[in-house]
Amino acid sequence: MRAAIFPPAAQHYDATSFINDLRGQVDAWRALPNPNVWLVTPETARLLQHWRHFRFNGVRPFFCQVEAAETAIWLTEVAPKRGKSGKAFLEHLANANAEANPELMRLALKLATGAGKTTVMAMLIAWQTVNAVQRPVSHFTHGFLIVAPGLTIKERLRVLQPNDPDSYYANRELVPTDMLPDIRRAVIVTENFHKFKLRERMELDTDGRDLLQGRGEALETLE
Repeated sequence: MRAAIFPPAAQHYDATSFINDLRGQVDAWRALPNPNVWLVTPETARLLQHWRHFRFNGVRPFFCQVEAAETAIWLTEVAPKRGKSGKAFLEHLANANAEANPELMRLALKLATGAGKTTVMAMLIAWQTVNAVQRPVSHFTHGFLIVAPGLTIKERLRVLQPNDPDSYYANRELVPTDMLPDIRRAVIVTENFHKFKLRERMELDTDGRDLLQGRGEALETLE
């Protein structure tokens, strides 16, 4: 979650003004008192109202956590329905992705250390899953791949599994009780990033590698 990939010198993104403009749009949208004009599904509207107004028995979601989820929701559900103003944000993200990493659309939500990124992940999973279950023919999903930066973090992320005893959805009351059966239909796979590294096709010690390589080009043994 903390890794940063910087674009080559030829690329230039004015991230600050884009982010500030986007936050302004989300602020104005959040201020709308009538859920009927939020341009989101009824399920999403319920979750938003729950996160903003529910009387939590424990710690309620922080503003930065709700804002992160709201931003993802705005870009996914609201922006496509806002005409040119919404389309401009989506085109900016699409162009940046096409230039930096073609064929893999990415959206980053940056939160400070200790802000509770796992809670945000649970909120996003809940939002997608509930909508996917209630609206099978849609752009929502109930399948998720989570890539952890280490085995310790992977173990901590078990709270994102709906059936875990410490599941955030129930224990932290992140969804209304009647939505929990829908959450249990989520399929969540958590893997450490090492699982995706190329493996050696043959076991070689240093001497064996030098012997096979000889004076030729570097020996390539990765799959």
